[in-house]
Amino acid sequence: MSKNLQQSLSYFTDKVSDCIKSKKSIFVLTHIDCDGLSSGSIVTKALIRADARCTVRTTKELNKSVISNLKKNSRDLHIITDLGGGFAKNLDETLSENWLVLDHHEISEDEHDNERVINAWKYGIDGGSEICAGGMAYLAVNSLDYRNVDLSTIAVVSALGDRQDQGERKSFTGKNFEIAKTANEQGLLEMDLDLLLVGRETRPLPDSLAFTSQPFIEGLTWNRDACLSLINSAGINLKDGQRWRVPAELSEDEKRALVEKISEHARSKDATEIMQELIGYTYSFPREGKRSFLRDGRDFATMLNSCGRISKAGIGIGICMGDRNKMLQEGEGILTEYRKMIRNYMNVLANERWRISDSKNCVMVNAEGLVPETMTGTISSLIAGSPKNSGKIVILRTDGDENTIKFSSRKSFGCKSNVNLSKLMRIGAEKFNGVGGGHDAAAGARITKDKLDGFLDYLKANVINMQSSSNS
Repeated sequence: MSKNLQQSLSYFTDKVSDCIKSKKSIFVLTHIDCDGLSSGSIVTKALIRADARCTVRTTKELNKSVISNLKKNSRDLHIITDLGGGFAKNLDETLSENWLVLDHHEISEDEHDNERVINAWKYGIDGGSEICAGGMAYLAVNSLDYRNVDLSTIAVVSALGDRQDQGERKSFTGKNFEIAKTANEQGLLEMDLDLLLVGRETRPLPDSLAFTSQPFIEGLTWNRDACLSLINSAGINLKDGQRWRVPAELSEDEKRALVEKISEHARSKDATEIMQELIGYTYSFPREGKRSFLRDGRDFATMLNSCGRISKAGIGIGICMGDRNKMLQEGEGILTEYRKMIRNYMNVLANERWRISDSKNCVMVNAEGLVPETMTGTISSLIAGSPKNSGKIVILRTDGDENTIKFSSRKSFGCKSNVNLSKLMRIGAEKFNGVGGGHDAAAGARITKDKLDGFLDYLKANVINMQSSSNS
């Protein structure tokens, strides 16, 4: 831990402790995705344990209007997680010194000197792969009180939700690895090499394989009948009595047989890349019940994403805070609805080919009138996960609120482009009076509709044409 980071964590502790001791009110504002719900919950849980007067709310983005509303709520301290990059000046002007940001998105140099901005990049930590907002929130609350060490599990979920398992075989690196190691040493987390199928603890085998979309396996993904046939051909028993078996129950021999059959199926369809994506580290929480949606870390993350993306963020926060009754039941229903929506959107995009413009280096997707803006990151990630888009940048756009267009960009597996998507979206959006930012490999932007043609020309000049010249 660098000296500067330790100083920032001490600053967080002093500022929060002062509020708690003097019975001042604290307002936690966070993003709606998995990392946002995780980081906001980590901070809120720690505050509740410390008997703080606190409230938590979510927002899909931070802007000047949201910041103005923060001043109106008359709270003594505002803690913002997974949001805030680029808004330090506005926060200072509106809230004076009564705010803190815990974040991991890339920021400009002028924000590095603001002590209220506690951002991974300030301390030489890669916020795109080594830690997310949930991890930053965990470090902060662990500095506040070591009893919060158990919240390391939620930080692991947040890192998985932000796809920061980017080390060899889907392992963690940097601070994420340290946090996961802590959770493991506390007996809260188990890490194993295994098949990376969705619903490892909950879904019947054919469903699990069919709904595994990263990697996307042509002919198997979303084709349950084909998956059922393939598993049968591997000689694997699908049921234990009348109950469907789930992937977590497979023996090592059965896993090898399944891998062999999938490899045979994909032999002419990027089999090597698919198998690299399909086998890796799993992260399980042994204190969660077997066959629970929360036992597998990636499924936990997907549930949180589903809650935020379809306007049920409060359910996700309740689950993170420990509710295993009503909130969890509602979360399971939301997850089913979310997955159904994803399948519908992907099917339409597959059938309405006019929506997709595919070049050597980039895939441009027009999802206007189809995908809601809260789902852009999910759908762009799925498109980037398809083997046929390997090595490319995916840029998806759709309708936003108040006559705007929302963009989401992703680098696919194997993409070697030197284009920094965070800078691309932030600088481009600013040229057209919009807002943007994120990470090198995943970023977003929002502009008004009247600026669309100019922004698309900017993207073509700085992604498609630039890459073409660099690769020629």
